[in-house]
Amino acid sequence: MRSRRTEGTYARLMTRVLAVANQKGGVAKTTTVASLGAALADLDLSVLVVDLDPQGCLTFSLGHDPDKLEVSVHEVLLREADIGDALLETGDRVTLLPATIDLAGAEALLLMRPGREYALKRALAELGDDYDVVILDCPPSLGILTLNGLTAADEVMVPLQCETLAHRGVGQLLRTVGEVQQITNPELRLLGALPTLYDPRTTHSRDVLSDIVDRYHIELLAPAIPRTVRFAEASASGATVLSGRKNKGATAYRDLAANLTEFWKNGTGLLTLEG
Repeated sequence: MRSRRTEGTYARLMTRVLAVANQKGGVAKTTTVASLGAALADLDLSVLVVDLDPQGCLTFSLGHDPDKLEVSVHEVLLREADIGDALLETGDRVTLLPATIDLAGAEALLLMRPGREYALKRALAELGDDYDVVILDCPPSLGILTLNGLTAADEVMVPLQCETLAHRGVGQLLRTVGEVQQITNPELRLLGALPTLYDPRTTHSRDVLSDIVDRYHIELLAPAIPRTVRFAEASASGATVLSGRKNKGATAYRDLAANLTEFWKNGTGLLTLEG
């Protein structure tokens, strides 16, 4: 397959696979995958985003109707199709490996197969070095699809909304990450939690972040992603928040992309927040 790498500022970046995971819904996980992917593409990186959620929210938010797709990540994981046959281009300069509702049945089928946790990793290996960054949108669960994402990833980021009870399930997710590190992916690195739906005007948001740090001793990635209506508007239009007029959400994801890229390129420490 022809390489999709570009000759931009970060063209020499080694391929990084980033899993975005949280089994709790409503934490801006899919928004983070779509917006961060678009922001990285704007830095002249070649980006692949992978929808591992049977609901197909990432697929829909990037302008494709899951109900009209004949080939998706479902067939790829079950080795019924080559990964190259399922890839779709989007209006945000990122490539998409889409999901359909059929993916809901893949978990049961994968459970009966040996090496089931490695299905996605094997599929991505077929792409070689075609992409600078691969971002995985894990489903809101800790089932076999999320385990596939964590096993295939170099790093994992945990979107965490700045609201009461945000910590519910975080401990279980961190235990799962630890088990993956011990069994299927010793090289997996936990980057930290990404604060989302953040309102800097309230002490409540700051208190939630402080509580998370105290409970789990996890880094908070910078910048925090602000609450803005632009996220909902962008998803409904089949584009990311980076499209259209300038807004604070787009600025935050651009800053996050720059933070991550500098970390990947130079090995310098990630910019983090104090809880």
